[in-house]
Amino acid sequence: MKKLYILAIAFIQMHTSIAQQIDSTKKEISLEEVVISASNISQSKKNIAQKIDVLTSKTIADANTQNIGDLLLNTGKLFVQKSQQGASSIVIRGFEASRVLLVIDGVRMNNAIYRSGHLQNAITTDQNSLSRVEVMYGPSSTIYGSDALGGIVHLITKAPILSTTTKTLVVGTGFVRHNSSNNEKTIHVDASIGNKKIAWMQMYNFSNFGDLKMGNTYNRNYPNFGRRSTYVATINGIDTVLINEDDRVQKFSGYKQWDITQKILYKPSNKISHSVNLQISNSNNVPRYDRLQDTRNFGGSIGTTLRFAQWYYGPQKRVMGAYTFDANTKGFFNSIKANINYQAIEESRQTREFKRYDRFESRIEKVNVFGTTINAIKNWTNNELIVGLDMQLNNVKSTATLKNLNTGVVSKLDTRYPDGKNTLNNFGVYAQHTHHFNNKKLILNDGIRLQAVRLKSNVLDNSFFNLPDTAVTQTNFAVTGNIGLVYNHTKNTSIKLAISSAFRAPNIDDLAKVFESSTSASQVVVPNTAIKPEYTYNIDISFMQKIDNKITFEFTSFYNLFRNAILKAPYTLNGKDSILYNGVKSQVLANQNINKANVYGFSVGVDAEVIKNLIIRSTLTYTKGYFITDNTKNSSIYEKQTNGSFSLVSKKVGRKPLDHIPPTLGKTSITYQYKKINAEFYLLYNGWKKLDEYNADGEDNAQYATADGMPSWLTTNIKTTITVKKVFQVQLGVENIFDRNYRYFASGFSAPGRSFIIALRSNF
Repeated sequence: MKKLYILAIAFIQMHTSIAQQIDSTKKEISLEEVVISASNISQSKKNIAQKIDVLTSKTIADANTQNIGDLLLNTGKLFVQKSQQGASSIVIRGFEASRVLLVIDGVRMNNAIYRSGHLQNAITTDQNSLSRVEVMYGPSSTIYGSDALGGIVHLITKAPILSTTTKTLVVGTGFVRHNSSNNEKTIHVDASIGNKKIAWMQMYNFSNFGDLKMGNTYNRNYPNFGRRSTYVATINGIDTVLINEDDRVQKFSGYKQWDITQKILYKPSNKISHSVNLQISNSNNVPRYDRLQDTRNFGGSIGTTLRFAQWYYGPQKRVMGAYTFDANTKGFFNSIKANINYQAIEESRQTREFKRYDRFESRIEKVNVFGTTINAIKNWTNNELIVGLDMQLNNVKSTATLKNLNTGVVSKLDTRYPDGKNTLNNFGVYAQHTHHFNNKKLILNDGIRLQAVRLKSNVLDNSFFNLPDTAVTQTNFAVTGNIGLVYNHTKNTSIKLAISSAFRAPNIDDLAKVFESSTSASQVVVPNTAIKPEYTYNIDISFMQKIDNKITFEFTSFYNLFRNAILKAPYTLNGKDSILYNGVKSQVLANQNINKANVYGFSVGVDAEVIKNLIIRSTLTYTKGYFITDNTKNSSIYEKQTNGSFSLVSKKVGRKPLDHIPPTLGKTSITYQYKKINAEFYLLYNGWKKLDEYNADGEDNAQYATADGMPSWLTTNIKTTITVKKVFQVQLGVENIFDRNYRYFASGFSAPGRSFIIALRSNF
């Protein structure tokens, strides 16, 4: 890494000298009020009824975070769950993982094996290569199809820049960053080289994250919360439990990641453009930190000890290639945009229990995804109509092996997904319409989508579980839409009403997976071929008011009906409610459409310029959700025992908590800019998540919380950017100044303690 730093500094110095020769009239164009997430076409944000937040390139650079998850956490508007350092599972309005749609440069990232629990796929995009992030809140299936139950996170990477003169235009950025809490070393470079018709953009990012150190200021009621007191090491081939010299260091949480993006833009005329987008993301092994804390009673001389000697994700690989054609036409449509793309994704899980040298388990999943989208726009009088069609074809290959480390013998193992052919194909047509009424103050948004999803899966080797169905074919149809009104009373006042719906068709992970439940070592989830799509129906009301261009107030409330919800529940396999799995008698669970739920909440934000160049910002988000249950049936909830522990009990209730619902969260900041110094002092905070608000059957992970739930927390932070020259900046920051010890709700991994951050950045 020392050599990388030397190269980075040389690169920055080179940029500084080159930048002095570049046309000083070049200006940054703000795209704050233009968004593409609502229609996959650029539109004015003020004309869209659904709530959308935009993070610009400047916001991303100023935040100076380690990954996408940390960037979104830093807004104080979104919640992110983490099971390990190499993870970020985004939550929007109580919906997470496969119920939130990730999109990059207009291409769906969600694939056939996105699970409903917690995901780390968001971090396979380098946030330093992004020009903007758009977050669309609420059901958003009209344009993008399945999975957008809670909303969309659209990641938009930097684009090549054409020259407006006869000279070749060279622009770019470069920086290095260090974070003390995990000894982070990151280097990033990107550059665009272009003439009038063709431009080439290349971006490279490498990060090395060491073991993360948690905070040392503990809640007095939980003085040992999260401490990593012991760990398993293999010494001379023997598993040994060792004492951690510093129990605040989360042993085996570090990892490395590298990302490469290449783009080519060819624009032969003002009406036609072609672009190619190539992306590669890879990592080394990423330890599953929460599982490495799990304990188990092995009996005999071993007794109760850490359960796993090894548990890690293999290199997480994402490769994407996309071609986009844009044309302004003289025919019926004003413009046409077509995209064809291909993605190759690989992920794996490698596990071995303590002193089980005969059982090193390896499960590998490879997903190939082919997709295409065609959009066309028609404008007339006060109307804009966008029509389109899209298709996504998924193919999943699942393999598994069992290796005896003593003998080297490799044998077959049950696969995570069926070991035969697994396909999930999506086909959709849609229309999105905008009408400006004659007074120009009232705007109508409406849209509709027709979707077909076909799934096929088959088991070749049925000897492991003797499943009753070895071949599954399922076809689902869905109709979703949206309608909304925007009333811009003045340029400083607007009221928005949005009604929208979304669906999520069961994928291969929902329908055909066999795995051990993360909430218990004695539960196993088996396939259920009878499940059907989930639906959400949502209403949003938003209000925005600006006062003297000094104060901006925003308020949004929502109510969401979640229907046909898929949830793990007790099940039988071949008439049995328990089976032997990994040598342990385990209760059988399966995904089932057994619930309906309601989710509601609000967000409020205030921006105020108190004095010139000093701005106070504050935001608060509240979300509540519950399943509606049958009063005649028992529902599982947690109950605290007299000794401070907790256990599951059954009570007759009419509702129970919906999982994935984050606690109240927010951010308050003071930003001041003086000449070449920009400083931000801010507080990030989460409220309590009490144990009786946890869902016992879902993914809330009460086993990684305290006996009372997840405590509230507040961190104090400061970041400063100093512009040394016009194109050279030094960024300094201290996060979690008071070294607070805390965890995010549902996470098995503690947040960073006091962190000193330094970055050197050059723009040219």
